[in-house]
Amino acid sequence: MAKVALITGGATRLGRSISQHLASSGWDLALHYGTSKQAAETVIEELQKFYPNQQFFAFQVDFNDIVKTQVLIKSVIEQFECLDLLINNASVFEPGSLCETSAELLVRQTMVNYMAPFILMRDYANQATHGQIINISDTRIANNGFEHLSYSISKKSLWELTKIAALELAPHFRVNAIAPGAILPPPGKDLKYLAEVASKTPMKIPSGVLPILKSIDYILDNQDLTGQLLFCDGGAHLL
Repeated sequence: MAKVALITGGATRLGRSISQHLASSGWDLALHYGTSKQAAETVIEELQKFYPNQQFFAFQVDFNDIVKTQVLIKSVIEQFECLDLLINNASVFEPGSLCETSAELLVRQTMVNYMAPFILMRDYANQATHGQIINISDTRIANNGFEHLSYSISKKSLWELTKIAALELAPHFRVNAIAPGAILPPPGKDLKYLAEVASKTPMKIPSGVLPILKSIDYILDNQDLTGQLLFCDGGAHLL
């Protein structure tokens, strides 16, 4: 039986690259999306074309809806009859310091970046007998920058959850995290902006998505690894 992975936000940006990478390694995929229906359908069609013997299904869930979020794991397991890997990749990234952050912004960032992964991890642990979880964090958790405060706090919380869950769910589940840095330009920015950000890191160049994909492979292949965080940020977390 093929291995099955659920990738949240799996239709665009980093999530799309993760989907393509895992599919190339023989995984069947549950590809979650929020609003990117067309992108999800395109990815599914492409993957089905290149890997006709594998299964790929899209699942639409708005992570601002707690009720629907709590059905996702059940729906995936019913479709595939198992789930071997959960990658919490979906996120929203909006600016705002403490004084600039509205209650609505705080709730939105928390719901998508922290509460949804929490719910999915809980439901996965309760509905499967074993598996792996990889949470996509952010290099910002290593500093106290306040320009994207609610985003940073939600990602810091996700990392703390990763450690606690790794302890509680062992030995049946391994739970780890990856913290990307300047891998892709944010919406509205270009490669020049990305290069400028990366130039301030010790390694001086944008990381790109490849280190993330290699880190996923490393985590999956290392049976002794749990409760760990891999920074893929060109050393940005050291500053």
